[in-house]
Amino acid sequence: MLLLRCPLPLLLLLLPLDSRPQKLPTRDEELFQMQIRDKAFFHDSSVIPDGAEISSYLFRDTPKRYFFVVEEDNTPLAVTVTPCDAPLEWKLSVQELPEEASGEGSGDPEPLEQQKQQITNEEGTELFSYKGNDVEYFVSSSSPSGLYQLDLLSTEKDTHFKVYATTTPESDQPYPELPYDPRIDVTSLGRTTVTLAWKPSPTASLLRQPIQYCIVINKEHNFKSLCAVEAKLSSDDAFMMAPKPGLDFSPFDFAHFGFPADNNSGKERGFLKSSKFGRQTSPKPRVDLHRVCVGNKNIFTVSDLKPDTQYYFDMFAVNTNTNMSTAYVGTFARTKEEAKQKTVELKDGKVTDVFIKRKGAKFLRFAPVSSHQKVTFSVHSCLDAVQIQVRRDGKLLLSQSVEGVRQFQLRGKAKAKYLIRLKGSKKGASMLKILATSRPNKQSFPSLPEDTRIKAFDKLRTCSSVTVAWLGTQERNKFCIYKREVDDNYNEEQKKREQNQCLGPDTRKKSEKVLCKYFHSQNIQKAVTTETIRGLQPGKSYLLDVYVIGHGGHSVKYQSKLVKTRKFC
Repeated sequence: MLLLRCPLPLLLLLLPLDSRPQKLPTRDEELFQMQIRDKAFFHDSSVIPDGAEISSYLFRDTPKRYFFVVEEDNTPLAVTVTPCDAPLEWKLSVQELPEEASGEGSGDPEPLEQQKQQITNEEGTELFSYKGNDVEYFVSSSSPSGLYQLDLLSTEKDTHFKVYATTTPESDQPYPELPYDPRIDVTSLGRTTVTLAWKPSPTASLLRQPIQYCIVINKEHNFKSLCAVEAKLSSDDAFMMAPKPGLDFSPFDFAHFGFPADNNSGKERGFLKSSKFGRQTSPKPRVDLHRVCVGNKNIFTVSDLKPDTQYYFDMFAVNTNTNMSTAYVGTFARTKEEAKQKTVELKDGKVTDVFIKRKGAKFLRFAPVSSHQKVTFSVHSCLDAVQIQVRRDGKLLLSQSVEGVRQFQLRGKAKAKYLIRLKGSKKGASMLKILATSRPNKQSFPSLPEDTRIKAFDKLRTCSSVTVAWLGTQERNKFCIYKREVDDNYNEEQKKREQNQCLGPDTRKKSEKVLCKYFHSQNIQKAVTTETIRGLQPGKSYLLDVYVIGHGGHSVKYQSKLVKTRKFC
């Protein structure tokens, strides 16, 4: 028994032409594997090989016919047709093989075209037909001998498809088998994550064949085959280019579906360059579709999804030996809604503390009770920079990154309402203080110079003292300096962790206080003050902090400075 693996003219020449019935040779597995490796063997062929999945192309409203021969009655037969990106109409029929030539005993063979007409012009008996985009099968444990015809048609659009036929379905089993419950279960659902679980394929658990599972996620619909997914993903590259009519096979077909490409055979026939293809489909826009293969896992969490969005999930078991796949029953799920943000009401002239999770955001609202010409927003970022956006009655007025202390003055509007969005750092949690006021003289935050570093004078270092300097402003403010002894291995990383600028002098020990003084200068170039800290121990390290305290009592810390006294004097 055999599914012939040769071009149709050769197939017809092999048909018996003398008066005695002749059997066709049975499938030679070694020969078959050799032919599969020789891709050129199938070029220009309408013959389906036994036990190999082929891929081909249909032009819209242009039917295509394939042939194969079953030589003995009561032969098992399985045919699988996989539509890729459009529904197909297909029909399988069989007709008897001619047992005698009509040459009236002369022994001369009939012309080839007459033989072809004699076989293919007969209608044959229809065995099965289907119309749709499902992966559909014809399976028979006892099929009659004859010439089988597979007719395919796409009435919707040009499309790809796959065909697999075998006379040894029990032993081949190229497609992974589905478990008794082929559904995908949604075991956990979050705002940005969905956890999926599925039962393993018996092909992996019982037959010990190499199976990997591939998950496909999209927002449109479920897919019935991995072929359909490939078509969607590759809608604008060579996979979707239409070959010339009649050229069913090319090195591309085999390279794409698990066979290594042979450049030489392709060049000889002129199939390799994309410019050799026939008409091309117009490029389609990229779709929001993702595929991830997870090996032999049976549970997987899909992350980075959007809240309150419906997603479709498909699972495919792929036999890595044959590169053929079977689809589980797909599912869909809607992610949970984003937790509604509580909007904090800001009171005019009052400082509000805000904490923001890593990558999180907070919303605040400011509604001045009286008419106003200007509104001022003062922001003090305690740690890393934060993003601030201010909208007035829905219109964006401000979008800035804030590090340290910043003040923004915006034009006011009668009965206006302001929505403030604060977005935290990607590095970690953010803390800040914010003040909104419609009264221009109500300022709780002290003004700061652009440079808030403390400078230490190395030449003025002694065994018991250090001299430092820092910048001030034109506004008269109170400055307090504090010291703390630290270990010699105290480093910049530890200092960085303690750089919360919002912690005021009230959090420090009284013994750490050095002094407080008022300072300002009308000439900004001369707004510099120095201070010598005495009573230190030789060869010891100290962390120095300077706090500037505004009229409203709010303090801001300058950048900490690590100093060390001389060990020997």
